Amino acid sequence: MITIKSEREIEIMRKSCILAAQTLDMIGTHIKPGVSTEELNTLCHDFIVKHGAYPAPLNYKGFPKSICTSVNEVVCHGIPNKKHILKDGDIVNVDVTALLDGFHGDTNRTYYVGTPSEEARKLVEFTEKVLHEAIGIVKPGIRIGDIGHLIQTRAEAAGYGVVREFTGHGIGRQFHEAPSVPHYGQPGKGPKLRKGMTFTIEPMINLGRADLHVLSDGWTAVTNDGKISAQFEHTLAVTDSGCEILTLSH
Repeated sequence: MITIKSEREIEIMRKSCILAAQTLDMIGTHIKPGVSTEELNTLCHDFIVKHGAYPAPLNYKGFPKSICTSVNEVVCHGIPNKKHILKDGDIVNVDVTALLDGFHGDTNRTYYVGTPSEEARKLVEFTEKVLHEAIGIVKPGIRIGDIGHLIQTRAEAAGYGVVREFTGHGIGRQFHEAPSVPHYGQPGKGPKLRKGMTFTIEPMINLGRADLHVLSDGWTAVTNDGKISAQFEHTLAVTDSGCEILTLSH
């Protein structure tokens, strides 16, 4: 069941979403060669807690850390580790969710570590661009399938693979709510958007094929062909005539 949020609920939710965006602003200044993903986790954890919130991934269904750090061929849900040291040329996605005053704010970005390769730069720039193109069509009356169709057609036309196994999702008092928001699909299909709906769009775009598998830790998803994957995510609220990006960096 899709939960429609009141103006008051969205106002409270803005605070958690702004904090999540601020966390990504903060951590971006620390991403460089020689830093471990565990260090990134500690910095984000401390920042979120210092601002009176809780890092929602921590212990969520057994996830052991406060953020996800997905490097290179890791599509999503990478687990921070003190032995995983970032090196020049890597790309790393940092995914944070802040729980504040009973509401969640969920966002992620893919960062360059040092100097990226040309193919990595193009993939990362494309992924961020296609997210914002999808956000641009969000308004009451369109269907969830319209969002996925736009992302899929743009990505496949560019020669990239679109991950199917993981989707965007409704969000609010719960970390994951209805509806699911696939990044592929058919126009005119799926739930119709209404004012007050809050959800994420978070396309995972692979340099190569879309196929992936999950490692034995039960979390880390990696591309089957070993090629890199990029992702960006925002939490949105549907308005009268469009949408508000709640996790937009200020």
